Amino acid sequence: MARAALGEELTQAVFDDWRTAPVSEGLRAVLGLIHRLTIQPDDVVAEDVNAARRAGVSDAQIEEAIHICGAFNMIVRIADTLGFDVPDTSPESGYGEAALQRGYM
Repeated sequence: MARAALGEELTQAVFDDWRTAPVSEGLRAVLGLIHRLTIQPDDVVAEDVNAARRAGVSDAQIEEAIHICGAFNMIVRIADTLGFDVPDTSPESGYGEAALQRGYM
């Protein structure tokens, strides 16, 4: 879905390294927060949230990002546990465009 909303090149740049991808400082700060929540959840501190605030991200946006991060992390863990196959989400599949049309983002 990110590819459909942001384009292939920008999405790939974020996947390659969100720290250097050409995104806004607010998005970079949120990506840092969700990276920490996913990879190092025991190390999350107030400064992780404050960095996003200083970058212009509202508390409501931070809360939404945390909720989405938690939901996706839970989905991935359940899918891994149950051995679910990952659906084809390549640009050619049309999955992202269909999700955007249904109001995903």
